[in-house]
Amino acid sequence: MSASKVIKLMKEKEVEYVDLRFTDPRGKLQHLTMDGKIVDEKMLNEGVFFDGSSIAGWKSIHESDMLLKPDLERTIIDPFTSHSTLVLFVDVLDAVNKTPYERDPRSTAKKAEAYLNKSNIGNKAYFGPEPEFFVFD
Repeated sequence: MSASKVIKLMKEKEVEYVDLRFTDPRGKLQHLTMDGKIVDEKMLNEGVFFDGSSIAGWKSIHESDMLLKPDLERTIIDPFTSHSTLVLFVDVLDAVNKTPYERDPRSTAKKAEAYLNKSNIGNKAYFGPEPEFFVFD
């Protein structure tokens, strides 16, 4: 989906908030929520800077500039929020050179899939969570 189509969707659905979502190395869903009024095509195409030192195991404070770049193909309206909220899953990038951050699980999954294709081991990979629990008697 193009940035202009996302903006059009936001107007049609009267979106109040935009939620940028990503997963940390421990598998916890992290997010950054912003007022929908400040979202424009430039932000959707270029991304948003954030402080990577606030995510456990990522960056130290003196090198913490990172970029959240929306994946416009992963855009949904959250059906569970009381205010109309657009969810954008994002790629986490190094802010200086715009390369995928090596500790971003999404980046790791993309690299693994590319390796499978390049090496002819397989042509499709399936990734998913594995929920676990323990029962003590």
